[in-house]
Amino acid sequence: MAELDSTRAGFGRGLVAAGEKGKRVVALAADLVESVQMHLFAEKFPERFVEVGIAEQNLVTIASGMAHVGFIPFAGSYAAFSPGRNWEQIRTTIALNNQPVKIIGSHAGLNVGPDGATHQMLEDIALMRVMPNMVVIAPGDAIEAEKVALACAADERPNYIRLTREKSPIFSDADAPFEIGKAYVLREGRDVSIFATGTMTALALAAAEELLSQNISAEIIHVPTIKPLDADTILTSAQKTGHIITIEEHQIAGGFGSAIAELLIENNTFARNDPAKKFRRIGVDDQFGQSGTAAELLEHYGLTTENIIKIATELLK
Repeated sequence: MAELDSTRAGFGRGLVAAGEKGKRVVALAADLVESVQMHLFAEKFPERFVEVGIAEQNLVTIASGMAHVGFIPFAGSYAAFSPGRNWEQIRTTIALNNQPVKIIGSHAGLNVGPDGATHQMLEDIALMRVMPNMVVIAPGDAIEAEKVALACAADERPNYIRLTREKSPIFSDADAPFEIGKAYVLREGRDVSIFATGTMTALALAAAEELLSQNISAEIIHVPTIKPLDADTILTSAQKTGHIITIEEHQIAGGFGSAIAELLIENNTFARNDPAKKFRRIGVDDQFGQSGTAAELLEHYGLTTENIIKIATELLK
């Protein structure tokens, strides 16, 4: 059985490493310091940590000011509140001025479970990928989340990092590469390309194993950077297999799957073929979340290996 850990925990360790590497790195939290795993940084570097309280608009405007005078701020809260509550302040003070603030949206997706629809942020990828200058990243597992923190600390652009609450399978290791803007072929295949982001990549890898028993060869592409997309890797795989599935723990409208669809259509990947017979998005379809365990919710909304297998076999009929 795969080892489990949360991406927020990995991020917390990575933030400490970034702080050790550079004295310009600072952290700010909106009364959720342990939830976003910034307590590790606050304990080690108390002079570089700011608790702003329950004031998410203030969180990002202070962070923007600190970036303007030379710091590298990481501003953390729940994704439901940041960017959910303070999108206008992020847009006006950070993105418009191209300040290198790192916005941490933790507890994203359905895996907040019993907290219910108000806290299950399913629209943040759409909100942040339309914002000029903003880089959007969803780490696949805890090990990659550590690398993301370090990479973002060295990046001069505004970044949005999407994290999860619950533990998920670890599929990478310390030697696995991570670079902002790169996608990774984790498993080569010939019949269908499955593009996954965040912790959904672990489900895609499990589905590929099952599909092989049905003589279906699935290529698994992990896409941690949703903006900017790695067009070369994505287009090469899509043109190779001719059948595409995307999976995300997010609304399918405007999210990761929509970004992939835009790229494929704009590059004439389907030519004269009918895209509806070649392309499927898996995600939450125009619904809010609800209260339940993380496993129950993923099952209810079709974010399972079984549903990936079902859709793959339908596409290939």
